[in-house]
Amino acid sequence: MKLTVPMMLLGVLGWPAAVLAQTTTTTTTPIEHVIVLVGENRTFDNMFGAYQPKRGQTIANLLSKGIIKADGSPGPRYADAAQKTAENFGAYTPTPKTVGTYPTLPQPYALGAFGQRQDIPDARFPKTMPNGPFQITKHTGYGAHTGDPIHRFYQMWQQTNGGKNDLFVWVAETTGLGPSNPWLPLGPGKPTFQGGVAMGFYNMSTGDAPYFKHLADTYAIADNYHQPIMGGTTVNYLALATGDVSFFTADGKPAMPAAKLIENPDAQPGTNNWYTEDGYRGGTYIRCDDMALPGVAGIRNHLKALPYKAFNDGNCAPETYYMVNNMDPAYSPAGDLLPVAPDKFLLPPQTIPHIGDGLTAAGVSWKWYSGGRNDGVKTDKEYCAMCDTPTFFTSTMTGPDRHKLHDLQQFYVDVKDAKTFPAVSYIAPYDSISGHPGYAMETSFDALAQDVITRVKANPALWKNTVVLVTFDEGGGYYDSGYVQAIDFFGDGTRIPLIAVSPFSKRGHVDHTYYSHASILKFIERNWKMLPLSSRSRDNLPNPVSDPRNPYVPLNQPALGDLMNLFDFKRAARTEK
Repeated sequence: MKLTVPMMLLGVLGWPAAVLAQTTTTTTTPIEHVIVLVGENRTFDNMFGAYQPKRGQTIANLLSKGIIKADGSPGPRYADAAQKTAENFGAYTPTPKTVGTYPTLPQPYALGAFGQRQDIPDARFPKTMPNGPFQITKHTGYGAHTGDPIHRFYQMWQQTNGGKNDLFVWVAETTGLGPSNPWLPLGPGKPTFQGGVAMGFYNMSTGDAPYFKHLADTYAIADNYHQPIMGGTTVNYLALATGDVSFFTADGKPAMPAAKLIENPDAQPGTNNWYTEDGYRGGTYIRCDDMALPGVAGIRNHLKALPYKAFNDGNCAPETYYMVNNMDPAYSPAGDLLPVAPDKFLLPPQTIPHIGDGLTAAGVSWKWYSGGRNDGVKTDKEYCAMCDTPTFFTSTMTGPDRHKLHDLQQFYVDVKDAKTFPAVSYIAPYDSISGHPGYAMETSFDALAQDVITRVKANPALWKNTVVLVTFDEGGGYYDSGYVQAIDFFGDGTRIPLIAVSPFSKRGHVDHTYYSHASILKFIERNWKMLPLSSRSRDNLPNPVSDPRNPYVPLNQPALGDLMNLFDFKRAARTEK
């Protein structure tokens, strides 16, 4: 289907007028409303590692693989998840040489956790635990603030270690949060305040996360859905909206950021994997087209060694500095352009197309709801600016689409009227109920998901043709045992949960198709007959062709599904309330 784009957007989107012929709001499925609800920082195994699916379904998780038993204790194949030690002196590599195995798991820390000491090991956990996954709630109870695992770009590449998934603890213990952070005395030879926190999981078999278990039993989940970019919140929220990565700009064009903002993951002299520059107040940008620059050759050589060709040869445009770690937008919620400077840690205005641009071009209604947006940056730990993704973009913040960005409170008003509710909407929670380790709890996002879904169901005219896609921005650095497909220089990353809640969802189904955030874009585009967002966005990738004997690894890599396998559109919608 060809689309009509308002003339004011042609320059922004870069779509030639010849391919833009008509506008459509007709859907190809019975789904007329897509709501994307995004929690924070949970891998699939962290949430669903002990989930037991309905009879007739199979799943890939800690329990099914024999890594744990249903009671959370070590299983017969516990050693498959054992964490290794490694060496990486000098130039960075995403696959360091492993040299040993941890005899026991280092005691977790509670870094970032409300109400807990940050600078000593978390006394709620034993000083020594078996080397592998552990059930968090055996030590803290259900509903507690716990530590925040490291989850930055170069660290995540090393954590997954080329698919072995055996360096989560070693990476956390050797690089920590990065050397440019003023709030902890970090440096070579000093503690990273991590320990084995990354190996924690919740146990649905013993009563944890009961609402998410109910959703999985009742609707459809994916056990092969991934965060698209190695790293944290900003890059993965941006990929959720663009299928791409952002970059440093000046006057809307690629430019070079200040030297202190450029990543350098090469080990400092005399250290084992202590990065030269990678801090929340330091390295953020990478230029991945130049093999001579720090950190680049290791990943590019890893991609070249794959048995298939990476997407767009790595997706590294010339002389472009891509943002791979967290920054806030240069626009305020009100649309004011804030000063961009090396000490401000703001991403300059972005011009790549995002899903809002595509929906507007197609004449499809949309809104982005963000908790605390009305209060802006004044509310401590409530408004997540980096989660308010359209705020990063010139097309939105300088045009009429700015009025499609709302506080979460507006969702509670809009959901009551099916006739005016947007076709596509995204919900970014208040920080305190996002489920993020440290300052939020897993239980808080459970409660938000239940509240949102209950409100949608309370409006039968809306519920009858809606899907609520519940997912997480990224895995937060938690361990996961699943396969990871290398697509380009930037990822994929670890598995994260996805639940499709709809009258048309397959009942109690576990879908093994390989998906990522770009799969949500593909679903929206297929449903409303839209084009991919750009030539380099991952919504261009084909749907996977799979071998039934191993459905988790596409035969036609790189490939991403479009979520259609989660639904059964041939039968009438269910009418449960």
